[in-house]
Amino acid sequence: MKDVRIGMVGYKFMGKAHSNAYRSVPMFFPDRAKPVMAAICGRDESGVKQAAEQFGWDGYTTDWRELIARDDIDFIDINAPSDAHKEIALAAAKAGKHIFCEKPLALTLADAREMLAAAEAAGVTHMVGFNYRFAPAVQLAKKLVESGRLGRIFHFRAWFLQDWIIDPSFPLVWRLQKEVAGSGSHGDLGAHLIDLAHYLVGDMTEVIGMADTFIKERPLPSSMTGLSATGTSGKDAQTGPVTVDDATLFMARFASGALGSFEATRFAAGHRCTNSFEINGSLGSVKFDFERMNELEVYFTGDEADVQGFRRVLATDPAHAYAEAWWPAGHTIGYEHTFIHETVELLDALQEGRQPVPNFHDGVKCQAVLEAVDRSIEERRWVTIAEM
Repeated sequence: MKDVRIGMVGYKFMGKAHSNAYRSVPMFFPDRAKPVMAAICGRDESGVKQAAEQFGWDGYTTDWRELIARDDIDFIDINAPSDAHKEIALAAAKAGKHIFCEKPLALTLADAREMLAAAEAAGVTHMVGFNYRFAPAVQLAKKLVESGRLGRIFHFRAWFLQDWIIDPSFPLVWRLQKEVAGSGSHGDLGAHLIDLAHYLVGDMTEVIGMADTFIKERPLPSSMTGLSATGTSGKDAQTGPVTVDDATLFMARFASGALGSFEATRFAAGHRCTNSFEINGSLGSVKFDFERMNELEVYFTGDEADVQGFRRVLATDPAHAYAEAWWPAGHTIGYEHTFIHETVELLDALQEGRQPVPNFHDGVKCQAVLEAVDRSIEERRWVTIAEM
């Protein structure tokens, strides 16, 4: 297995998560190809230089085109803001580089389809960053659905609740600007719910939704990183319009006949990262909450009447996905491990000459649902995915 040399664009929240994954794989999954952290890219030279040193990259640049032009780099990791995804991915595909791109894949469905077409035409490996699939408890939910142990699936309900911008004085960071982020809670949080629904239950056929922006104007930021920022104040204080949704809710029908409900908001006080779903079937149900990510609540209708009820399954035993690489049973793992497992899937795909899952096809499918919901809100009607 040869080393895989990486060029990464982006160095803040996701850049740190990805860097940690690349550094951790050789220690915990030593039978995979080794990720070599060749170079990292960011627009701010002092910031990207510091990140390169802190995260363990061999070098850095302020021009992503330099990464793509290098013969000694095998694939490009894109975790810059959403408005940069398309241009970088198209250039990487043209250069024959494999591509990992954070979600949402692009600002629009048309752009996402163009990225997929370019990657397919170039014959490169492509992956999209839906890391929550890779929590062992979510993998267990997939196993229970796929094996038929939950029976016919009736409902998938999901909610991703945060509260980090509930203060109206919180600055107008890039995630609140449509031209950069594409959408607000819908594309940032809801995209994860949509992908989990596709992964666990299957394709959706139609949707209907509603959305609102509760805070219309916010202070312009003087600095920002990850999910934190500082706003302008005093005589320099200025404000700008929030151009994305603060909360989006929608209902869906699945091709299987199941019904779905989805809620994504950044205005749920007390919820830091409540990424949850529940699946109800004819033979049982499962419940997952990422704030307790090592656990899956499981219920089977076939249990004896005197012991029926949800049971807590701790997905840390060797029977569960990826658990053999980590700690003794009961010793939990965290958020960062979802990115490590995601990287293992990418490396396995490169080694085996196949596309990893999820890939740009999944990114396009998610984008189609995102835009169908937007159209539904605008036109106040049910919208079929086939229209998109």
